[in-house]
Amino acid sequence: MNSVTIIPFDACYSKDFYELNVEWLQAYFYVEPNDEEVLSQPKKYIVDKGGYIFFAKLEDTIVGTVALMPLENNVFELGKMAVSPKYRGRNIGQQLVQFCLDFSRKKQLKKIILYSNRKLKNALYIYEKYGFQEIPIEQNNPYARGDIKMELVL
Repeated sequence: MNSVTIIPFDACYSKDFYELNVEWLQAYFYVEPNDEEVLSQPKKYIVDKGGYIFFAKLEDTIVGTVALMPLENNVFELGKMAVSPKYRGRNIGQQLVQFCLDFSRKKQLKKIILYSNRKLKNALYIYEKYGFQEIPIEQNNPYARGDIKMELVL
């Protein structure tokens, strides 16, 4: 099996970013209006605002994606993580998280937070494995599906 390469954002992969995220959102929840806006224009809403998007590439195929979105005071949100259903179970999600953590440490970010949902057991397992800890979630959190908030202080 060939190994996955993690590559930075390139506009030519915007469609992959959209499709990978919409797939899991529709499978478990629904696409919220804010999701549609951000996912359809990732450069405008993430990259141009100082954020980062990465892709997991296997040969010539984009098989996963993740974003680091700036909040404030050198704190970023890890989000928009998705792996193609055909490629799940190959530790691609873990590779994406590890890459983001290494990248964040190099950039000397202070903290990474994320929002998730308790029914996403595989995702929560990965986050806990890499040291994220649950913290109180604000009542008006940015995602209707969000029922858990986690952080990792770097």
